Amino acid sequence: MAKALDIRVERGPLGELAALFLKLGVIGFGGPVAHIAMMEEEVVQKRRWMTPETFLDLVGATNLIPGPNSTEMVLHVGLLRRGFPGMFVAGACFIGPAVLSTAALAWVYVALGDVPAVEPFFSGIKPAVLAVIAGALWRLGKKAIRGPELVGIALGTVGLLLTGMGEVPALLLGGVAGMAILQGLRHLGTGLAVLLAAVSTGAVQAAATAGVPYSLQAMALFFLKVGSVLFGSGYVLVAFLQDDLVNRWQWLTDQQLLDAIAIGQFTPGPVLSTAAFIGFLMDGWTGSFVAALCIFAPSFLFVSLLKPLVPRLRENPWSAAFLDAVNAAAVALMAVVTVELGAAVLVDWITIGILVTSAVAVLRFRVGAPWVVAFGALAGGLAAALGG
Repeated sequence: MAKALDIRVERGPLGELAALFLKLGVIGFGGPVAHIAMMEEEVVQKRRWMTPETFLDLVGATNLIPGPNSTEMVLHVGLLRRGFPGMFVAGACFIGPAVLSTAALAWVYVALGDVPAVEPFFSGIKPAVLAVIAGALWRLGKKAIRGPELVGIALGTVGLLLTGMGEVPALLLGGVAGMAILQGLRHLGTGLAVLLAAVSTGAVQAAATAGVPYSLQAMALFFLKVGSVLFGSGYVLVAFLQDDLVNRWQWLTDQQLLDAIAIGQFTPGPVLSTAAFIGFLMDGWTGSFVAALCIFAPSFLFVSLLKPLVPRLRENPWSAAFLDAVNAAAVALMAVVTVELGAAVLVDWITIGILVTSAVAVLRFRVGAPWVVAFGALAGGLAAALGG
């Protein structure tokens, strides 16, 4: 029987959790992969609250449940550190800055019809965050991808993602096929993996709500549904918003949706804070609070249900092999997302220079993420001021 995973974490004060995740909530630019990279640096490398193996297992397991992955990782850390109070404190401190800043920009947007020009600073932050992600990928990859079988699983996952397969089906396929390979049954996993991938994809696509006129209750139910069925990256949120809020119900215009997505991109924290912007457009501060609460609430439930299952995954050799394969696939997913982000971000010599400088700082001198993000913002703003 495989050795059970020890996920016990030394208890600490709630104030320590609050301070850490408030900081990450403020500097957490770049999307879920960047957030997880920053979290790994803080809770594994600096504070040693958990081992790299435990962190990887939580990343792998979190990728298989609905909701924003980085937010759910925050909730896991808080839950392990201080139980349910820790989970709520960590989650509130991480989500809070994103929701408040997004709602504040929505207020400016409604009042002025536009938002302040922050794109130059964000253009500098993006390549700096790529360097932070690269550092985490290097550390996590060394732990997750051990041996030729796991290398093959990671490469196979990359191939699936490049063919257009969704994130969750690719992870399930890699996990089930990898489990069979690691257990020496190379032919067993393929059929099961394809079946699981089809079921997962179908479940997400089947989620729909009948058209209804706008009301606060209807909006709350919509964002509660989205938070309950949204797999993978928070960027999948765009599809839900476009289909229901713009095309089906016409609660928003195309331009309002584009502006909401833009705000979600250049505010820190989880991309799902876009809900707070939309909620403000629909119902002011009340709508902003209700939309944010409903889209994030399911994550708290899912993490609570998942916690007792994670150590048990290590108790059985089959489930342990499945988790090893999912971890390798998750690192592959992070790598593919990083390359895609790089293709979009590295548009000129300025952004390339910021990336190279930041990468040297992270990988060679182990400079912390807050300083790297601050450098990127300063460099981007300076380049814009100088006409770069």
